[in-house]
Amino acid sequence: MIKQSLQNLKITALNAMQEAALAAAKKSDVIVLSPTGSGKTLGFLLPLLGNLQNDIATVQALILVPSRELALQIEQVFKTMSTGFKVNCCYGGHDVKTERNNLSHPPAVLIGTPGRIAHHLRRESFSTHTIHTLILDEFDKALEFGFQEDMTYIIKQLPAIKKRMLTSATKMDDIPSFTGITKPITLDYLTNAATTPDIRQMAVIAEGEDKLEAVFALLCKVGSDSTLVFCNHRDAVDRISDLLWDMGIPHGIFHGGMEQDDRERALLKFRNGSHKILITTDLASRGLDIPEIQNIVHYQLPHNEEAFLHRNGRTARMHAKGTSYLMMASDEKPSYLKEIPEMEDLSAEPVLPKLSPWATVYIAAGKKDKINKVDIVGLLLKKGELTRDELGLIEVLDNSSYAAVKRDLIERTVQLVRGEKIKNKKIKIEISR
Repeated sequence: MIKQSLQNLKITALNAMQEAALAAAKKSDVIVLSPTGSGKTLGFLLPLLGNLQNDIATVQALILVPSRELALQIEQVFKTMSTGFKVNCCYGGHDVKTERNNLSHPPAVLIGTPGRIAHHLRRESFSTHTIHTLILDEFDKALEFGFQEDMTYIIKQLPAIKKRMLTSATKMDDIPSFTGITKPITLDYLTNAATTPDIRQMAVIAEGEDKLEAVFALLCKVGSDSTLVFCNHRDAVDRISDLLWDMGIPHGIFHGGMEQDDRERALLKFRNGSHKILITTDLASRGLDIPEIQNIVHYQLPHNEEAFLHRNGRTARMHAKGTSYLMMASDEKPSYLKEIPEMEDLSAEPVLPKLSPWATVYIAAGKKDKINKVDIVGLLLKKGELTRDELGLIEVLDNSSYAAVKRDLIERTVQLVRGEKIKNKKIKIEISR
């Protein structure tokens, strides 16, 4: 099953950490210490496969994660593996009724945030008596987010655990006893060169009032590369966003003050290439499924080395390369930099980046309406008169769906499918704004 799953993921070889996790999980509990972006998800999903049984109709494995974005990412990876086992995820902000309906036909693998899983356990939404595997992913972040009490409660409700795995992107002095982990095999890849991202550091010198001008010039220079701009505060995200809209540069924003639907849409447009720039707080530094990011811009320098490493971990993932730009005043030198990086030259007149070749179609129906990707592909190819290479990434959410379409064709496509039906139901379809 592992071999087939890797083929489905289009992965030809595991990295050293994943190989070691697979071997260690056969012997005892495992702690995996490895940087963000090094493939920890496969490090715990692959060992799980050998322990799932077809004849058990209730939950067999529980994966606790600190954020809804990470839950959705792991769910997507597991689905792509096409194991034949059902998977569901539960998280705050998601409709509880939908989750309870899903849990009435229990998945083999349940992924969730501690707060929401604890909520379901208190309401006895699912049985814990067949859960043999517990995975605590991004455990250090879960502690940082204050989930210790919920995790303690959850683990006390799991009487049949035989295998425990814990992952972390930082070293911990000791593992809390509530995890139940004893005598684990610890795999420490935090300083392993094989998993260290290949990142080029560059410095952009800009004093306070000139930083907006400098970030604009930098984003013009990197052009159509996929770029994450990190800020320490939400108001800085909004300031940069206002400037870019004024200058005519499309982009997305992502921070904790936004509605979840807006956050989800921003990530989705960044993933499908409609937006090449995402301006964010450190909320996006961990646990998001955003592949192939070429540039990280530290508009405001992170407060410590750990935050710096997590931000940079969003680029140069899985053997790729990336560039990290630090925007700082001439007299600044953060303690986590051994030396000031090479200076980026921004003296040339800024030229606006070309628009992304993709834009996004919004479809007002999703999983709850029994809509799937095949339905959307069929509609957009047949009625929308697109060819396969004119249709990009499609994502189906609970109540809505989004499809990337070539920008120069999107208006014609939406006109052609307006008033059409999916599953015999007339559905609103428009360009996503």
